[in-house]
Amino acid sequence: MSHIPSFGAGTFRLTGQAAIDSVRNALDVGYRAVDTAQIYGNEADVGQAISESGVKRADLFLTTKIWTENYARTRLVPSLRESLERLRTDYVDLTLIHWPAPGNGVELPEYMEALAEAKALGLTRQIGISNFNIELTRQAIAAVGKNEIATNQIELSPYLQNHELTAFLKQQGIAVTSYMTLAYGKVLKDPVLAKVASKHQATVAQVALAWALQLGYAVIPSSTKRENLASNLLARDLTLDAEDMSLIAALERNGREVSPPGLAPAWD
Repeated sequence: MSHIPSFGAGTFRLTGQAAIDSVRNALDVGYRAVDTAQIYGNEADVGQAISESGVKRADLFLTTKIWTENYARTRLVPSLRESLERLRTDYVDLTLIHWPAPGNGVELPEYMEALAEAKALGLTRQIGISNFNIELTRQAIAAVGKNEIATNQIELSPYLQNHELTAFLKQQGIAVTSYMTLAYGKVLKDPVLAKVASKHQATVAQVALAWALQLGYAVIPSSTKRENLASNLLARDLTLDAEDMSLIAALERNGREVSPPGLAPAWD
């Protein structure tokens, strides 16, 4: 079974000094996992923040994602080597295929096998997928074997609970990583979550993150504010009861925030 830390710092939409400060603050308040991607344009910022943090590389879990233009067998490994240079490290802990991008000219078996090759070369400890539906996850399993796929990183929030896909992943022993757990902040205004939060003297963000953690998902919220980074981390200590969980279960509304045409699959 793969090991994916349950709590990490996301860096989507953060670049330059904002990215450096966010990662430095996250490491400072106790995060030990950081999630980036080639397309974020911030791998060098993340690498700088980590190298200046004084945290030992062995104590960190670093994830990056391969962008679509690097899916070809001839491009994937070289592009990951470039990512490692930007990140100032000789390996990442996890490398994901960022989007299935059906029809971008590279077939799924080719990029999954190239990703497995990156692992065999020691450039990444684990490999996985992101934004894959059930059918494409099956194809990825067929290409490299289900024990090779550490996680499927998918959009998940109280408004988008993805029951079919998460049940399938659980059955396959593939960890679920939830991104956009706060639905771009939309859930922060939710009255049901506000009620649960006040019952526990917690923040709404903590409640949404605790909900995902209790379902067994890993989370990677991001923030530019040190106090929010620290506050979010406290979700690990929050236990929701059965009533809380069923109130949140009822918030499902298929509220997807991210589905770029040409990159996204047909969702389950």
